[in-house]
Amino acid sequence: MLVAAAACPCPPLLVPEIAAGAAPELAAARDACTDALGVLAAARPGRLVVVGPVDGAGTESYPEGAAGSFRGFGVDLDVRLGVAGGADPRPRLPYALAVAAWLLERTEWSDAPVEGIGVGQSYPSELCARTGRDIGALDERVALLVMGDASACRTLKAPGYLDERAAPFDAEVARALGAADGAALTALDTGLAHELKASGRAPWQVLAGAAEGADLGGSLLYEDAPYGVGYIVASWS
Repeated sequence: MLVAAAACPCPPLLVPEIAAGAAPELAAARDACTDALGVLAAARPGRLVVVGPVDGAGTESYPEGAAGSFRGFGVDLDVRLGVAGGADPRPRLPYALAVAAWLLERTEWSDAPVEGIGVGQSYPSELCARTGRDIGALDERVALLVMGDASACRTLKAPGYLDERAAPFDAEVARALGAADGAALTALDTGLAHELKASGRAPWQVLAGAAEGADLGGSLLYEDAPYGVGYIVASWS
C-alpha cells in the first residue's frame, strides 16, 4: 500500500556543483524537495521506490547501491542509490535517478531500503498505471519518490522553444499533483506531453496507479519555470 509520495523535478542543475554560479536560482526548489522527502520519512515506509524517466518504451530496474555519476556534466561527483549494498559500483543510473540519489544523500536518507525504476518516456499510460499498482503491492508500507519535469516549452529560450500549450499543461499538472488527483494524472495526453517534452508524464502516471485506493492528500510545495522548463514539487500523504 502506498503511504506517501514525493514528486520532484529532475534537472541536474539541482546539484549546486553543476549549476555553479546559477545555483541560488534553484535554492527554493531544493528546499521544497527536502521538505517533500521529510514527508516520506515521516510516513515510516518499509520500502522507498524511486521512479524516473528514461529513454525508450519500457522499464528498467536499479537495485539499492546502484551508482551514478555527474561527470558527464563536467563535475567529479558520484552518487549511490541508498546504501552501497554490494551492487555493481559502475556508474549506471540514468540522470533522473542520479538526481534522486543526490537528493537522498543530501537529506541523509536511512529510513527504508531504496530501489529504482526507470520508466520509458513513451511508455503507454495503461502500463504506467499497472506498474504503479505493482509497486504499491511490494510492501505493506511503500513510499514513492517520483522524478520528472513538466514542459520544456515555457519561453522562447526554453529547450523546446515557446509553445502556448505549455503553461496550461503545467498548470493542470501542478493542480493534479497538489490535489493528489490520480485520475487527472492518468488522463494526461501522452502525445501532448511528448510534444511539450514533459519528462514527468510517465512517472506521474506510475504514481497515479500506485495511489489507487490509498486515499492520500496532496500539497503543492513549489511550481516555477526558471529556465523555461516547468519544475514542480509536491507531497502526498
